[in-house]
Amino acid sequence: MNRRLAHGLLTKAGYRVTLTDNGAQALSHLRSRHYDLVLMDIDMPVMNGLAATMALRRHERASGRRTPVIALTSNTNREECLAAGMDAFLPKPLDLNALQHVLSQVLGDAAA
Repeated sequence: MNRRLAHGLLTKAGYRVTLTDNGAQALSHLRSRHYDLVLMDIDMPVMNGLAATMALRRHERASGRRTPVIALTSNTNREECLAAGMDAFLPKPLDLNALQHVLSQVLGDAAA
């Protein structure tokens, strides 16, 4: 439900959105394409969001590029998310106002 809500909100705001089914697939996309931002669910199959973000950060050290990652989680593991290399934290269920606030914090003037 959060995935559909985020997709709808972001698409309506003018963002192009790519959805993946698991953390390994997300990491594969992130290694092969440039994205302005990632909303990373912590609880994904195959590879969770923490592991995917840590692997992304290792890859980025070699490439010199850094993509902002916003954690989406139903847990209160904010510190664990930030320690994994995530830039911001959004609790689930997703709230439109909170999403807009975090997007403007992370993207600044580039936020729609």
